[in-house]
Amino acid sequence: MPIVQLIVLAIIQGITEFLPISSSAHLILAPLVVESWEDQGALIDVAAHVGSLGAVLLYFKQETAILFRGSLDAVRFRASDDRKLFLYIAIATIPITLAATFVVTFDLIERLRSPTVIGLASIFFGVLLWHGDRRPAVKEGLRRIGWREVLTIGMAQMFSIIPGASRSGVTMTAARYLGWTRSEAARFSMLLAIPTILAFGLFAGIKLASAGAGASITGAAIVAMLSFVSAYLAILGFMRLTQRMSFTPFVIYRILLGVALLIFAGSLASG
Repeated sequence: MPIVQLIVLAIIQGITEFLPISSSAHLILAPLVVESWEDQGALIDVAAHVGSLGAVLLYFKQETAILFRGSLDAVRFRASDDRKLFLYIAIATIPITLAATFVVTFDLIERLRSPTVIGLASIFFGVLLWHGDRRPAVKEGLRRIGWREVLTIGMAQMFSIIPGASRSGVTMTAARYLGWTRSEAARFSMLLAIPTILAFGLFAGIKLASAGAGASITGAAIVAMLSFVSAYLAILGFMRLTQRMSFTPFVIYRILLGVALLIFAGSLASG
């Protein structure tokens, strides 16, 4: 695999994983836009997600420590605020796990990877993000949220199975509809990414073990490192932006991307 492709895929994964613009859509589109590029394979996918996971764990190191302590308290059946946040994340992850199982069981993955589906999802969920972002923020602080809110966000995350919907986008949209501030919506969305990425890594790792690596360990290391750096910078910049501006610039980008995909869907699919 060309080194340029590895670099581009790593940067795409790192930047788009936590922004509300759909990382899966951009990773799918990259080989379609550049005809000489082949599918990156399971090893590269795992490496890219490991890098982005490392970035979110480092940036949210305090929250990560809380989740770890909460998991221990859950095992010990000991009530605590740490356990409460851990259980919030666990419960919100259940719907996406069920949705992913359904898609894989009925072999629907390839049907959802078309430029037309990505374009429509990018526009539709982008408009929802814009509408939800107009709601006034009435709640701040993850300690003040409830079970129903967490489950609502978890249900919304199910739509991220559709390429173009964006996992971070749909979860932030749901949180904004619930009255969360942009910063808290983004923070919870990124914490929610931890078990989701871990689940993906486990699934891809099993797939990798049964099908073979398909790429060199060196290439995977490069992707993991670049994905980590780009993801960390993306998180750092995005969290600052949530305190100063709305999600409108991301909505505009999504709509422009969606319109372009619908216009050129035929040539991309045939290419």
